[in-house]
Amino acid sequence: MNAPDAFTLPPTATRAAQLRAMLLSNQLEFLMEAHNGISARIVREAGFKGIWASGLTISAQFGVRDNNEASWTQVVDNLEFMADASDLPILLDGDTGYGNFNNMRRLVRKLEQRGIAGVCIEDKVFPKTNSFIGGERQPLADIDEFCGKIKAGKDSQADDDFSIVARVEALIAGWGMEEALRRAEAYHQAGADAILIHSKLKRADEIVQFAREWGNRCPLVIVPTKYYSTPTDVFREAGISLVIWANHLLRAATSAMQSVAAEIHRNETLINVEDRVATVDEIFRLQDADEYTQAEDRYLSAANAPRSAIVLAASRGKNLESVTTDRPKVMLPVAGKPLLRWLVDGFKKQNVNDITVVGGYRADAIDTAGITLAVNERHAETGELASLARVANAFTQDTVVSYGDLLFRSYIVRDLVESAADFTVVVDSTAAATANAANASVRDFAYCSAGDDRGLFGQQVLLEKISGDASDAGRTPNGRWIGLLGVRGDEGRAQLQRVFAALQTRADFDQLGMPELINALAADGAKIEVQYVHGHWRGVNDMEEFRRAADFAHGQTPFSGTAPETQGD
Repeated sequence: MNAPDAFTLPPTATRAAQLRAMLLSNQLEFLMEAHNGISARIVREAGFKGIWASGLTISAQFGVRDNNEASWTQVVDNLEFMADASDLPILLDGDTGYGNFNNMRRLVRKLEQRGIAGVCIEDKVFPKTNSFIGGERQPLADIDEFCGKIKAGKDSQADDDFSIVARVEALIAGWGMEEALRRAEAYHQAGADAILIHSKLKRADEIVQFAREWGNRCPLVIVPTKYYSTPTDVFREAGISLVIWANHLLRAATSAMQSVAAEIHRNETLINVEDRVATVDEIFRLQDADEYTQAEDRYLSAANAPRSAIVLAASRGKNLESVTTDRPKVMLPVAGKPLLRWLVDGFKKQNVNDITVVGGYRADAIDTAGITLAVNERHAETGELASLARVANAFTQDTVVSYGDLLFRSYIVRDLVESAADFTVVVDSTAAATANAANASVRDFAYCSAGDDRGLFGQQVLLEKISGDASDAGRTPNGRWIGLLGVRGDEGRAQLQRVFAALQTRADFDQLGMPELINALAADGAKIEVQYVHGHWRGVNDMEEFRRAADFAHGQTPFSGTAPETQGD
């Protein structure tokens, strides 16, 4: 009956082959109960070699009785989650086979389709009741009829290694040892791959007696739920092949849930339970969240790839002191919601979901919903790059760097994140963007390799530099950089990090702004692509722009009834 020592399976062995090897092993083997995907993963991590898919615990986690109230199709669907969550072989507690021989044939085919290694059926009548609920009053199946089920199951399996275990209930029902042995032999002759002998006594005496009289005619399986105090070595000495720990994960979870629920209800706080329960991160780990993140990197198209944004929002607002006494500029209300919320909503609309805001002045007043907040404590004496340095390690994916005082039409960010260039800047080419150069709030004039030819599509225009002078070296600027920089790909991020590190060695680093970083990238050979826009954005740099921002924002609200202010065509 037993396989030789060191029965070694090839790495490609099916789950059915793994279960069969456990049944034929010359060492005592163990299956642990699981009832859903997460418990199946816990069983695997604990080191068990196989899973018992318990009828009792699967029914219980559905909230129904162990009386075939959960249909066999519901059970099989649940098994699919368990098989996906763990690569261990699963032996299903298949009750009575869910009907007659024909139900048994269909069950075996469906289990094999889902990679289930075997099924255990018991010789009671359908619908069954749990053996520990009045088991002595429960009728047993006719031997010939039950043998027919076993034969039907064996004839239906496609994989020779798929196992059918026949569970003998004669001892539970009080029919005695002789009847138990007679039934076991009949089931063995009908083709059962193993016999599960069940007992509800608190001692293992009748199990040991059965094993002695059975004489290793085929593998013997036991479920020591009632006789749990029996030393495991007794089972080894009796020649048992497989021990099933049948319901303890669900029972442990139930006790824990009852305790925690009562504690929270009683005290109306989580403070007393949080340290006693698994962390949310542990649940994420058991769900294999890290694998999903890795898969995103491999399979998602550029349009759907994870993206982040860094919003530089440390300023009070040089020309806005009268309205920023108790809040930073980024929290000024514009058309009913803070300027920052317009930014965050605009980014999230384009799947830019990981948003870091670098605050400074009155950072405590920044609404942190949906963002990560970093603080430049030296905001009053430093420039934009000192703020960026607070989050320089945030460039782990495609990233947009943005000023914190922007409103824009959604297509601007959409086109920016879809650019294939390592670096992309958004430049407003309207005459209005550069006309008022005397205004201190107008800055960041862009000089490009070509102007904005709005009738020509497909041309690549590269940024040469950004200047504070609207007539740099006698040239007319091609537009105004609006405060959006896109960084894409591993090479782009690496170049930015290198150039940024070099700038940090400069004595005047604390006074540098984003234009200096962009110009340094250009000097380092970066091809910075220009995305021309013709208006469709607003900056908020002074009281006049603050007043006009509401009109622009209203135009971004669906069905607002207000024509959008475009600042261009």
